[in-house]
Amino acid sequence: MPSRKAKPREKKKSRLFDPSRRRYCYFCKEKIEEVDYKNSTVLRRFISDKGKIKPPRTTGSCRRHQRQVAIAIKRAREMALLPYVMMGSGRDGGGHRRPR
Repeated sequence: MPSRKAKPREKKKSRLFDPSRRRYCYFCKEKIEEVDYKNSTVLRRFISDKGKIKPPRTTGSCRRHQRQVAIAIKRAREMALLPYVMMGSGRDGGGHRRPR
C-alpha cells in the first residue's frame, strides 16, 4: 500500500481581521486623552449593529483607550444615551425573541 502524506491545511483568512492592514487608535490619532461618555456619536463607532462593544482588533483602538471606551459605553447606557440592545437586529424581525 502506498503511504499517504497528510497535506498541511491552509489557514483561512479572516475577513474581520486582516493583519496586512494596520488599524490605528482613533483617540491617539486625534490626541484625545479621556473618552467622554456624553459624546455618543463617537461611541457609536465602537458598538456593533447588535449593540455589543466591538473588540479592539476590529476598531484598532489601543489597550488604554479600549478600556475607557468600554467604561464610557456602559455609563452612556446607564444614562440612556446609548441603547443596550439595538431594535430590529436579527432575522426574526422586530428584535423580539423567537418562539420555541
